[in-house]
Amino acid sequence: MKEQIEIDGVTYINSESLNKYVDSGDLNLSSRMIGKNVIVRSSNEGINAGTVVYADETGVELKNCRRIWYHKPKDKNKSWYEGVAESGLSDDSKVSCTVESKIIIEKYSMTLCKADAFKSIMEIKPHAQG
Repeated sequence: MKEQIEIDGVTYINSESLNKYVDSGDLNLSSRMIGKNVIVRSSNEGINAGTVVYADETGVELKNCRRIWYHKPKDKNKSWYEGVAESGLSDDSKVSCTVESKIIIEKYSMTLCKADAFKSIMEIKPHAQG
């Protein structure tokens, strides 16, 4: 199995080979999050959660992702979306449906989610706009 494959000028890394690149420091900073469940914050796209497929200085691609448009951490002693990444979403939080893929092309930040927190984000019932 190949370690990397290039499609339309984008290099994708085989997930089994990823640790070798992360440990050696060969990837750019944002690419080190490939394959991880994160919350992404950006100016125009707001707060989204998903699994990183690709990331560089121009943007990030997420799979199986949702927009979080009203949030409170499950743990009331934590705050902001960092608190959500640590403890999950409270029941009164509001999220979109899950979409297969989303590309955010602008400045962004990523926060790594704990496994149970990400599960909470993905399992909460979508809230209709209105």
